Amino acid sequence: MALYRKYRPSSFAEVVGQEHVTEPLSNALNSGRINHAYLFSGPRGCGKTSSARIMARSLNCEQGPTPTPCGVCDSCVALAPNGPGNLDVTELDAASHNGVDDARELRDRAFYAPAQSRYRIFIIDEAHMVTPQAFNALLKIVEEPPEHLIFVFATTEPEKVLTTIRSRTHHYPFRLLAPKTMRGLVEQICEREGVVVDDAVFPLVIRAGGGSPRDTLSVLDQLLAGADGNRVDYPSALSLLGATDMALIDDAVDALAAGDAAALFGAVEAVIDAGHDPRRFGTDLLERFRDLIILQAVPDAAARGVVDAPADVLERMRGQAERLGTATLTRYAEVVHAGLGEMRGATAPRLLLEVVCARLLLPSASDTESALLQRIERIETRLDVSIPADEAAQSGTGGSTLGAPARQYARRSNQAPAAPAAPASEPPPAPSREPAAPPRAAPAAAAPLPPPPVRQSAAARQVAAPEPVAPERAAPERTAPERTAPEPVAPPQPVARPEPVARPEPVAATPPPQAEAPAAGQPDAAAVRNLWSTVREKVRERRRTTDVMLDGAIVVAVERDTLVLNHVSAPLAKRINEARNVEIIREALKDALGVNWNVRCEAGAPSAANPHQQRVQSEPSAAFEPPPDDVESMLAEAQSENPAPRRDPEEVALELLQTELGARRIGDAG
Repeated sequence: MALYRKYRPSSFAEVVGQEHVTEPLSNALNSGRINHAYLFSGPRGCGKTSSARIMARSLNCEQGPTPTPCGVCDSCVALAPNGPGNLDVTELDAASHNGVDDARELRDRAFYAPAQSRYRIFIIDEAHMVTPQAFNALLKIVEEPPEHLIFVFATTEPEKVLTTIRSRTHHYPFRLLAPKTMRGLVEQICEREGVVVDDAVFPLVIRAGGGSPRDTLSVLDQLLAGADGNRVDYPSALSLLGATDMALIDDAVDALAAGDAAALFGAVEAVIDAGHDPRRFGTDLLERFRDLIILQAVPDAAARGVVDAPADVLERMRGQAERLGTATLTRYAEVVHAGLGEMRGATAPRLLLEVVCARLLLPSASDTESALLQRIERIETRLDVSIPADEAAQSGTGGSTLGAPARQYARRSNQAPAAPAAPASEPPPAPSREPAAPPRAAPAAAAPLPPPPVRQSAAARQVAAPEPVAPERAAPERTAPERTAPEPVAPPQPVARPEPVARPEPVAATPPPQAEAPAAGQPDAAAVRNLWSTVREKVRERRRTTDVMLDGAIVVAVERDTLVLNHVSAPLAKRINEARNVEIIREALKDALGVNWNVRCEAGAPSAANPHQQRVQSEPSAAFEPPPDDVESMLAEAQSENPAPRRDPEEVALELLQTELGARRIGDAG
């Protein structure tokens, strides 16, 4: 006999996982509040028909109505799970008896009194298959039945039952069993059967059953029938059920965590070589992503029964959940789910599976919300690299946990040459005015390093002008011309190109104060320069005019929560500082770097004290600055030529200005 028939419950106390239904029915039987019609709904194989038979047995027991039938009276023996049946309890399959004639015959039989029992009970299985005309034929007797008549409708689709019938019943919805509850039931049955089952087999059986007790017991019955002796091992169950080996799933997830495309496609090749269905592999991979997401959100998910897996597999899954972020796992699940839909009915499922794997390796190929969150998650991981080593050591986070993308980002960030900074406690000595002794001849490789970049605030940005001296007494050095901060009210004046001074003598000057460093965990100016092209793309998406203004701007420093820019053109620097343009740049910084900074643009020639401010262009084009009236005249000319422009006049003027700048650079280069 099949296991699902052998272990069919005979009372409400034996029904597993449906306490929300069995307890109210038991209370109703104890209190004698019996209704004339019941509707049991739920997925297939969850106990609807079995509960209807238990209900009939409890109602017609000689000791009843009672939720605990005696099991010895004639009615209980006849209505037992494997009993012969009772004349007063009729069970109909509505899939084959759904017409009007069948409903009329049932209605005529319902008026007769029970032969040997207390109630005459009609159990109508698959009630959603009854036609509306047949339901209308039963409507009157269901609405006003005789005192001895009780209807029990069982269906998987209660919404298809006629509304007038459904409104006259007591509706009890059944549900699928949780994996933890199902495992207890399966282990109990295996113990009764005297069969030893490997611990890794239970998750396979439970997943194959899909939460249905009847389907799960059918799968278990198949494994027990094909077992060698009284033992069911994992390899035989894996091959019989067609599930994917956990080792292949682990290889695929580890390859995704490391960004190893060769290992990922190698896992797909192993799946095909093992004879597994590509769609089944995708389903099992999606279930693994689901388990990893649950483990990240609920650390004790295994103890709660939300995630069911052996102890060694759970340990590997926890390690995978630590390496992959929540946003990454969410996007992986969405991509695999979409790929499973494309595989349905496909003639080349392996090809589609490999395309899905390629999508998993390319987060930038999608503009969905999950892909954006994954890119932000990766940017946040990269920003952790900018934390100094001593701060990381104090906070307890070492560099050993960084992934491959973060290490590559760190190497790119460290390529910029940096001069050793002088100790803060000892200020640099002032150079003497006495003639310096001729230096010793040194090899070409020992050339002095450029002075370290000095970050200073806008208020204190002032360098002393050099004092001209005799050529024979001056050292071969060049000092920066004097530059002051631009006035906020007066229109800025064009900055003239400084005249080269022949061999000026270095003059002792007070070093400018150091600028405030960025907050811990935030990128510094070097990191912003590396990602400046990404910031420009985000600005261009919001407003092209603002992006044109930033053509001549460079990143100078990061002062706590302020990004300092420098622009050669004073009018454009003034326009960049406008509230609208500042807000656009701030939003672009949020998208690209995940920071909330203010933006300040300063005007003037680049400073020689900071090597990062030196522009890669010729001297004449670097010193060129259009007068303030040029921009206003361009705006007026654009407005006069186009009385009703479809584009922003400021954008047209900036394009003209950009064209003129390019023409002058070409002329200087020629």
